[in-house]
Amino acid sequence: MDIDVLGPLAVKENGISVTPTAPKPRQVLALLALRADHVVPVAALVEELWGERPPRSARTTLQTYILQLRDLIATALEHEPDAAVPRTAKDVLATTPGGYQLRTSGGSRDTGEFESLAGLGHRAMDAGDFPGAARQLREALDLWSGDAFADVHHGPRLAAEAKRLEESRLCALDQRIEADLRLGRHRELLGELTVLVSRYRTHENLHGQLMTALHRSGRRSEALDVYQRLRTALVRELGLEPSVGMRRLQRSVLAAGPEPVRAAGAPRQSDRRPLTRVG
Repeated sequence: MDIDVLGPLAVKENGISVTPTAPKPRQVLALLALRADHVVPVAALVEELWGERPPRSARTTLQTYILQLRDLIATALEHEPDAAVPRTAKDVLATTPGGYQLRTSGGSRDTGEFESLAGLGHRAMDAGDFPGAARQLREALDLWSGDAFADVHHGPRLAAEAKRLEESRLCALDQRIEADLRLGRHRELLGELTVLVSRYRTHENLHGQLMTALHRSGRRSEALDVYQRLRTALVRELGLEPSVGMRRLQRSVLAAGPEPVRAAGAPRQSDRRPLTRVG
């Protein structure tokens, strides 16, 4: 079974989709898929579907959704390779004491691949291997095709999991951009960072990276404008001032002064010497 949740939900058995179209069965499958090869308690599924006040018929209705999922799985199992060990839908979506378990039989999972690649990237950053870190983290981020569970209604469980995955994504993105900055790719990053700070209006590291990229590109006044916009957003939305790290970065840009006039082909001073890292 192949499972993708980093974007629209896509669960396939033998290359055939077993993803239902009805909203609540999709929620059930999404939570089972996220915890594939582990038991998901009935109580967790009920909470995801109905919150803290489930109807009296909740468990019976959940069983109906499980049967619908098994029907889809059974259809997909009709296309098993001839040499495969025979399986039933109950073997794939198993009933266990207290819950249900979706068994992947060694299929692919985009969350597992993301975590593996991101981990390699973070370790490369720690080792000072910036080309390797940029490459591994870029491959990890390329697995995302949208927000996690983009086309699935979020109950409390999926909402928490989607938030956790988004934090992991932002961490990988922050590190990949940092690796690219260390490699002198500041001009190539300007468009991407401009979009990101518009989406994440109070994310300090992204704003700090855009300030750094702008200043290294000879656009000091725009870098200082980024700081002011961040400060306005932080004060207005969170009642907070920028962190010590951001204030230090602003002072670093101010102290550096305008970019000096340089001969054609000569490296910029800011290309040779990075500005202060936020944090």
